[in-house]
Amino acid sequence: MDRADTTVTLTSPTEPPGSSATAPAPQMSHREVLEALSGLLLAMFVAMLSSTVVTNALPRIVTDLEGSQTGYTWVVVATLLAMTATTPIWGKLADLFSKKLLVQTALVIYSIGSLIAGFATSMEMLIGARVVQGLGVGGLTALVQVVIASMVSPRERGRYSGYIGAVFALATVSGPLIGGLIVDSPLGWRGTFFVGLPVAALAFAVLQVKLHLPVVKRPVKIDYLGATLIVAGVSILLVWVSLAGQQFAWASATTAVLVAAGVVVIGAALYVEGRVASEPVVPLRLFRDRTTSLATLASVLIGLAMFGSTVYLSQYFQLARGMSPTHAGLMSIAMVGGLLVSSISTGRIISATGYWKRYLVGGMVLVITGLALLSTIDEQTSLVLVGLFMAVLGLGLGATMQNLVLAVQNNTAQADMGAASSVVAFFRSMGGSIGVSVLGAILSSRVASTVAEATAAAGGSGAVEHESHAIPDLSTLPAPARAIFESAFGEATGHIFLVAVPFAVLALLAVLGIREVPLRTTLDVDSPARDADGVPTAAATEPSVEVAADSHEAAPAGAHRGESGGRHAR
Repeated sequence: MDRADTTVTLTSPTEPPGSSATAPAPQMSHREVLEALSGLLLAMFVAMLSSTVVTNALPRIVTDLEGSQTGYTWVVVATLLAMTATTPIWGKLADLFSKKLLVQTALVIYSIGSLIAGFATSMEMLIGARVVQGLGVGGLTALVQVVIASMVSPRERGRYSGYIGAVFALATVSGPLIGGLIVDSPLGWRGTFFVGLPVAALAFAVLQVKLHLPVVKRPVKIDYLGATLIVAGVSILLVWVSLAGQQFAWASATTAVLVAAGVVVIGAALYVEGRVASEPVVPLRLFRDRTTSLATLASVLIGLAMFGSTVYLSQYFQLARGMSPTHAGLMSIAMVGGLLVSSISTGRIISATGYWKRYLVGGMVLVITGLALLSTIDEQTSLVLVGLFMAVLGLGLGATMQNLVLAVQNNTAQADMGAASSVVAFFRSMGGSIGVSVLGAILSSRVASTVAEATAAAGGSGAVEHESHAIPDLSTLPAPARAIFESAFGEATGHIFLVAVPFAVLALLAVLGIREVPLRTTLDVDSPARDADGVPTAAATEPSVEVAADSHEAAPAGAHRGESGGRHAR
């Protein structure tokens, strides 16, 4: 916080001890929102860039560091795992501390991880650096949505969500292109980890100058035990799905031990969050809301289908189609173009009408259609068709990802906005981590068996079969072996899209079950007082809070208070 910050205190004798809610937020003009949003969008760009810029470099990285298909998967999974496990913690911290300081801290952590990754000399060192990057990305992923929710109402948020979609699309399309160009340049793959550092520094500076939010002062009771148990339980289960099928069999003693340990630790976390912690990292009462529960389930399934399948498209273009990293990056334009169009258009329409469910449903139908179409590809499929299929998938994703978060925020009080927003991001990331791990294992196993069968049928010596789990350098292989690998990767990529389809169908069913509540036009909902267990009491009271208002923006009296009931959706 700045030194000139002032403090405003609102009190209520009937508010339970240790509880609080947000006070009226200052009204920001469209220009002020855009100025603050510029720093947030730069931070979001950095978060997205951390994965997309490396995508086309991965085959070269793994070859240079003498890694394997397992290593390829873990370079992606390490970031997703760290991001997933820490997202709810970042969200909870946002309900307790300065959101601005937290975003800047996440940028610094990301930058440190990027520097270590750029100088990595082994796969182990690179994967460790990606974990550090993931800690920062987890903060950026959770906090950007939370900060935006603190500035504008859900009704207006759809308008700004379009900008988020545009940045997501820009990072997704420019990342592979920039990454491909850097890998093919004298900088090599190490340059892909340095490219985000100037953007992170610029985002830090813009946020320092332009972002001025009220900081809610609440009793700081960080749930260290709950946070530790959540991180440990999620990590154990993600390690299991990442290694099963490659390092050990799915049906094995190791699987039984890891699954049992993960379930026990998660069970302990649920007990602590529900019964022990006064300020739980993930307030279980949030799941009493039908929209939050179903949107969370849909986020898991979308994350699994989306991340788990699309992360391997770059590998398909380079290993099944023989493209350079730059060329493979150009192929991503089709999907990102669809995502850009649908995210901006649906965001504006939703802001104008206040209704969002039809776009979620339509988006999920397109996601299912796109995945089903991509399940038919192999190493000989026309690139025009592949691009068309990717565009369909992009249109669906653009209409679903941001709007699921918006639906949850619309039903959440401002005091819980950080926790609720991060819960959706957490489960989407967890689904993505599981998807990347499981589908990566399926891809590796299918490629290995296909290569082995083809080599045996051709009367090979077994040399190719022996290396079938490694990422091959196609330029060094003889023509027959190269053809075998291209065919294997082409067929296996189509197969993992097919595996992803049922999960997208389940996500559609979850979305259909969500009850639509028109977007409210106020920042907060009436938040009834809660007892010691977090259960709403019969009467709503004025909240007891201490708000530190940045001197640059004083909260106008009565901003957005409205009459009785006027803060409900309308």
